[in-house]
Amino acid sequence: MVGMGRDGAPGSAGLHLAAGVPLLHPDEQVFAAMLEGWRAQQLARNLAPATIGRREAMVRAFAAHADAMPWQWGPGMADEWLGELRAIKGLRRSTVRSYASSVSAFCWYVTDPAYGWAGQCQARFGTHPVQVFHEWNTAVHVQQNEADPRKRAFTLDELQALFDHADEQAMRVRGDGRKGWLPAFRDAAALKVAYGFGLRRTEAAMLDVADLGPNPHAPEFGEYGVCQVRFGKAMKGSPPKHRSVLTVWEWVPQVLAQWIEEARPLMPSAGESAALWPSERGSRIGSGTLHKRLGEYRDALGLDEGLDFHSLRRSYVTHLIEGGWDPLFVQLLLSPPEGVRDVHHEAETSGNLRAGGGYLRSSVTQMPRRFDACSARGDARLVA
Repeated sequence: MVGMGRDGAPGSAGLHLAAGVPLLHPDEQVFAAMLEGWRAQQLARNLAPATIGRREAMVRAFAAHADAMPWQWGPGMADEWLGELRAIKGLRRSTVRSYASSVSAFCWYVTDPAYGWAGQCQARFGTHPVQVFHEWNTAVHVQQNEADPRKRAFTLDELQALFDHADEQAMRVRGDGRKGWLPAFRDAAALKVAYGFGLRRTEAAMLDVADLGPNPHAPEFGEYGVCQVRFGKAMKGSPPKHRSVLTVWEWVPQVLAQWIEEARPLMPSAGESAALWPSERGSRIGSGTLHKRLGEYRDALGLDEGLDFHSLRRSYVTHLIEGGWDPLFVQLLLSPPEGVRDVHHEAETSGNLRAGGGYLRSSVTQMPRRFDACSARGDARLVA
């Protein structure tokens, strides 16, 4: 006999459907209750609402394609759907696997006896849902990096051309006496800062003025020696990661000082917003604003379509490594791993760094004192 589940578990059938109560539209109502219960179960696991919404949309898309309810699904329907996504719609491998993974997670949920959906379906429809995605009809994730091969870093010449073009747009709009020069100036500065600290677009958009501060062991950078990134890419079921990124290029503080001290106060919402990049009508720009602006400038310059906002982060890594910076230091700036402890460096170091064999400059490692090297964890440190 198929179990009815534990009514107290988040997402259990008993919390969303009363057993034995007739329904006016049983197919639609049971399916809707399943999705509602799955949402509750995912919220209990601390998954982000945006993630839950995307997963639900994929389940609905599969149900529409199969023209069947979950208790009627079979592996053949899954094969047809994935084949259409890949062969006809031309979706990328990673996207197709993401779709399959979402629907597979839903199937595991509705077939788990702990939630009781199988029992509800058996009692109401005489059948029950089954898992329709298996190893033999889904792609296996065997390669860590599946990025589009067209995606790459900017060359130094391309990056210089992009920044020059961004500056020219702000000057041109201001010279014509038209509105919009401040947003253009803001976006030009934001693109440079995103590259200067290796930021993702959400990390850049969510910066506040208070996230910038001095590095007492690198006074040459003034008030802009450290950038506190508080909205880093989160792991599943976890809040955004926090990290500190040290300033490494002398021109970055100059860009920040010009924007914060001269241009930002002219923004209408600057006085009421803590955001580093306020919008014209609100307290903060959206992450899509910078992505769209970079795309416009890229197309105007005739650069490759594979160059996007994330290419600024790729360029940050590439140019630091090519410039001879210690790969360990670059890794810590990007995403400090847990458990990095007591990496020792010689007391006397030179500025001539080589990949894998160099040492960090004293102004960065802050010798001979301990320094929390851009990690939220207190035990992730560089030690002189």
